[in-house]
Amino acid sequence: MAASFKELPRRIVQIRNRSARFGPRNPLGNSTFRTEVSAYRCCSGAAAGRSTHFGFESVPEGEKAERVYKVFESVAQKYDVMNDAMSLGIHRLWKDSLLRLMNPQPGLKLLDTAGGTGDISFRFLEYTRSVREGQLRHRARANQTPSWQEIAAGYGSEGEEPAESRAVVCDINKEMLKVGKERAETAGITTGLSWVVGDAEELPFNDDQFDVYTIAFGIRNVTHIEQALQEALRVLKPGGRFMCLEFSKVSNPLLSRLYDAYSFQMIPVLGEVIAGDWKSYQYLVESIRRFPDQETFKEMIEEAGFFRVQYVNLTGGVVAIHSGFKL
Repeated sequence: MAASFKELPRRIVQIRNRSARFGPRNPLGNSTFRTEVSAYRCCSGAAAGRSTHFGFESVPEGEKAERVYKVFESVAQKYDVMNDAMSLGIHRLWKDSLLRLMNPQPGLKLLDTAGGTGDISFRFLEYTRSVREGQLRHRARANQTPSWQEIAAGYGSEGEEPAESRAVVCDINKEMLKVGKERAETAGITTGLSWVVGDAEELPFNDDQFDVYTIAFGIRNVTHIEQALQEALRVLKPGGRFMCLEFSKVSNPLLSRLYDAYSFQMIPVLGEVIAGDWKSYQYLVESIRRFPDQETFKEMIEEAGFFRVQYVNLTGGVVAIHSGFKL
């Protein structure tokens, strides 16, 4: 860690004073682009002529994926620590809420897009494993004193057990996946989980493969959100569910002012102190402000072809969970 927590208050004051004197660091300073992303997406001349946003900056479309890749490559090792620091641990409750709303049953197959270090997949596997164990316990108790109806219903299926679930973590960034694999090994998660390098806009999977598609705190970083939504629809099975957990728009004016002050004045500072990286967290704060509000994003999901689209606000709209189904 760039500084011990004991020194954290002093470092924050020093960095904020420096920022006040010289202004925020150039978010593009010392940029050395990686070539890996070019393997995932080939930019046409037309795309190079169009622009998109990278935080508050306007950049050619062909450059955004490279820059986002470098952001997450830079923060990968401290990503989980920073999530706890930035949200005061609340991100764990948001992710738990996503799983409760999903309520996945054993046997489902999840695609965890932009899954990074595996938080959503770990929770998915733990949730379905708990449900499966509960079903097996219930069956064992029922078999102790079964009625004749239960015996008849179970005839011929004595050996059947609830199926196990599977999760695929798909992320464009190799460093994030590397950290996720290390976390899985440490936690002893060895079955039902796989890791795939892939772009949310060009998923490396066949049609109709997954029961649930999730993307948590990732869709705002893609260059073409509409294309990512189309890919989500393509890889889901009929009846499959799309779920997105993402920062959104706060409706309460007072909370909004407090949230903005904390985001712009504290989060980049924490990024510098803990991860040694001001510019990446400055971008992340700015990218949140550029993401569509709840209703606009709901309409985008519907336009992509999903049905029964709805959303739930968490923490006053700081984040929202959007959900829709493929029919």
